[in-house]
Amino acid sequence: MDTPRLIELRAQKDRFFKHHPQSPLTPAQREAFTGLTYFVPMPRLCLTVAVTPFAQQEDVQIQTNTGETRWYRRWGEFTFAVGQEQARLTIYQTPNGFFLPFVDALAGSETYPAGRYLEPVLLDNGMAEIDFNQAYNPYCAYGAGWSCPITPAENRLSVPIRAGEKLPQGAWVNLA
Repeated sequence: MDTPRLIELRAQKDRFFKHHPQSPLTPAQREAFTGLTYFVPMPRLCLTVAVTPFAQQEDVQIQTNTGETRWYRRWGEFTFAVGQEQARLTIYQTPNGFFLPFVDALAGSETYPAGRYLEPVLLDNGMAEIDFNQAYNPYCAYGAGWSCPITPAENRLSVPIRAGEKLPQGAWVNLA
């Protein structure tokens, strides 16, 4: 995605968080909300990758931060380079599309400790678009009352992904 479009999408999300009744923020948070924090757009982290579907696509339960479990299908995997290091992630399938939860090496310092999410776009040629610039925090990053899938161990990276949303910052965060 080009940088101007990405910046516009981020502005739309900020407006949603600030004004929409379905915002994940409490009314007090919305009142004080000044915007989400993001890494600078990194075009090199918008990837088109070859996805290898698993020969046996099994349904697995993923635990949420509230102790519930949800079913996902382990659909396939892809590898990519971050600097000089190779990384591998698993893509899950849901009734609503594809789901890619991941934790990077910045978790707890610059990114949300439980991980961030993406919705990969599968292309007709067996490839997928994975745009880490669109990585977002689950709603449970903004306050209690949300049930969010916890990133499985197989999607915990030892490399930093300096793209997408950062940890929430600002006075509004503590008003949850």
